[in-house]
Amino acid sequence: MKIFQQSFKFLAIVSLLFFSTVSFANNSSEGDGQVDTKSEVDAYILHHIQDSHDFTLFSYTSDAGERKHVGFPLPVILWTSNGLTTFMSSAFHHNDDGSVIVEKNGLKFAKIHSKIYELDAGASEVKFDEDNHAANGHKVLDFSITKSVLGVLLIGLLMLFWFSRLAKQYKKKQIPTGFARVLEPLVIYVRDEIARPNIGDKHYRKFTGYLLTVFFFIWLLNLLGLTPFGFNVTGQLAVTACLAIFTLIIYTVSGNRDYWQHILWMPGVPILIRPVLAVIELAGAFVIKPFSLLVRLFANISAGHIVVMSLIAIMFTLKDSLGVVGATGLSLVLSFFITLIEVLVAFLQAYIFTMLSALFIGMAVAEHDHDHAHDDHGHEVPDAEDVRGDFI
Repeated sequence: MKIFQQSFKFLAIVSLLFFSTVSFANNSSEGDGQVDTKSEVDAYILHHIQDSHDFTLFSYTSDAGERKHVGFPLPVILWTSNGLTTFMSSAFHHNDDGSVIVEKNGLKFAKIHSKIYELDAGASEVKFDEDNHAANGHKVLDFSITKSVLGVLLIGLLMLFWFSRLAKQYKKKQIPTGFARVLEPLVIYVRDEIARPNIGDKHYRKFTGYLLTVFFFIWLLNLLGLTPFGFNVTGQLAVTACLAIFTLIIYTVSGNRDYWQHILWMPGVPILIRPVLAVIELAGAFVIKPFSLLVRLFANISAGHIVVMSLIAIMFTLKDSLGVVGATGLSLVLSFFITLIEVLVAFLQAYIFTMLSALFIGMAVAEHDHDHAHDDHGHEVPDAEDVRGDFI
């Protein structure tokens, strides 16, 4: 049974890589069967890691030379000069250069580089400035259900379903069954190995729910990004920044008197140094810590996607020198091992984000002992009991 499960996992990974390869080939080939140039491959990789207003599984070029996209549209929700405007993303016909203008509620909209612009009154076409932006239009507030938002909603609903079942089984004092048996050891691990050691026995229960949510949310989204459906949710700065801001709010609001005293007026150091340390500590609490959280997750996940897609592109860039069979085999082997590493990275990045969040929260709620006296220079003066204890 164990051998069967391992074989199934192996076949699943190979199937995902094969599907990704076919999808990439369909997106990177022209109507006459020739492969796009290196710049077009680079453009496709960058397009893959970006968010989009529609969900495209794969694309191909028809016999008539028309580009066809297989997928489904997503709702476009905009706040414009005339209020709320909604329509489906299929109205843009997958054109991202502003050549298609959508008219809704008496307004005209164009999508340029995945950004939607509201054109000025009377405009019949898009005029571009030096930065390739719409010169005769302005951006609107975009609340659309993009591919990343769809991924967030999907994982959120799955987590709500799985953990609701696990909670019901715990409430009835039943042994977890089904997928809950997979979740239980991970829940215990986050509680006993991340939350309790870093926050302390007194306060860890208060924050365990948040840490569990963050861990599973990031981990499952990272795994979803390894599928050939084109999700790259944790590779979006908006998502990682939002997660980092949540952690910032929690440890800022939960900080006790000792925490703020150590930030604003550090005890145990000379008085002249304390204002300098206050500036450094404030920068660390409100800038450096959340910035390190959001950049680490964003950079590692995005880099992983770029590496995998670049290795798949080997079959096109080296086809002439290695041949079709050689380039395809090399691409598949390298992509397979990198994907295995990315499975580990998916878990590792969720662990690191959760661990650092627990560490920052633990620093905010930790209680310090300030009963010791200090001399005129701010140095702690040990009492007689401490001195005798050092010699025992």
